Amino acid sequence: MPRRSATMLAATLLLIALLCVSVLTKVPYTEMSPGPTYNTLGMQDKTGKPVISITGHESYPTSGHLNMTTVQVTGAKYEPSLVSAVVGWLRGDVLVVPHDNVYPKGQTDEQAKRQNAEEFASSEDSARTAALTQLGIPVGAELIVKSVAAGAPAEGKLHAGDQIVAVGGTPVTTPEDVANAVTKHKPGELVMFTVVPRVKDANANGAKADPAASTDVAVVTRRAGDVDPTLKPDRADAAMVGIVAGIRHTYPFQIDIGLQDVGGPSAGLMFSLGIIDKLTPEDLTAGRFVAGTGTITDDGRVGPIGGISMKLIAARDAGAEYFFTPAANCAEASKATPSGLTLIKAETLDGALKSLEQVRSGQTSALPSCTK
Repeated sequence: MPRRSATMLAATLLLIALLCVSVLTKVPYTEMSPGPTYNTLGMQDKTGKPVISITGHESYPTSGHLNMTTVQVTGAKYEPSLVSAVVGWLRGDVLVVPHDNVYPKGQTDEQAKRQNAEEFASSEDSARTAALTQLGIPVGAELIVKSVAAGAPAEGKLHAGDQIVAVGGTPVTTPEDVANAVTKHKPGELVMFTVVPRVKDANANGAKADPAASTDVAVVTRRAGDVDPTLKPDRADAAMVGIVAGIRHTYPFQIDIGLQDVGGPSAGLMFSLGIIDKLTPEDLTAGRFVAGTGTITDDGRVGPIGGISMKLIAARDAGAEYFFTPAANCAEASKATPSGLTLIKAETLDGALKSLEQVRSGQTSALPSCTK
């Protein structure tokens, strides 16, 4: 075989080998892409029911869109090939990120779904609280069992959602009160919890537990270090029952937020705006198409989210004209803004409402911008 032909054959075989290696080699990355958007003023696709429904308080007609945006993420077990990852990096509508950024410490799909569901429920609660606080409507609070550890002394006796009235006969009002009351005991001692058993759907609609339904539940403490060997010595000998206490807000009327197969905390701002739009006679959008993202705190502060570039594409493809962008995401968003979409910097719920007023009046040149 002539040397030239042999060289070409060797180069071809090497190229084929490299292509095979790149196709077969798996890399530790996760792919994100634009997900569906949901109009918080509209109806659920699967059930035909409103995304936000108000019961027990006057509500008003709405128009336009206040769309929350989502990102689709590949599963925890998905391992793209090197070729797939490179193609994703080159595309504008796919975001390739390190696997551990999305699924930390080997998190499974089931664990991720559970975490996303918990974050979504917390986001709904904060959205209700922020919206009603903005409108000057009183919001109550009650101390509850937030979670119970598997295999802990409290498992099967206390349940997530139970309202905690007292511990050891002493009234409690904060999670710290509960922790202090338990750690006053020695491991192996009995602690009496006075609780109001959870109310069905209380987390979903803000239903307040009935104090008259309280009952006493006895739990025997255990040494914390026997449950968690990683604890430092100063904490290992403390008594524990295996619960995490938290605060659940209560509302003077029912606000249901119904979306299926959606998780995470990033819809908080748009839920708050949707609730306010339904509770006030003013049409917040005046028929315009506004989308956005951002976490929300109880006092109305807007926080950052992940996958902003993919959410911008999702909003543009859905038809949005304006997009609420958390201030902390502005730098990234301003570099990836699709044509025809105007970014509105959002720092607080009150600020977002003022921006919507400017959109309604047509004074859009004064909108807070991600470049200002």
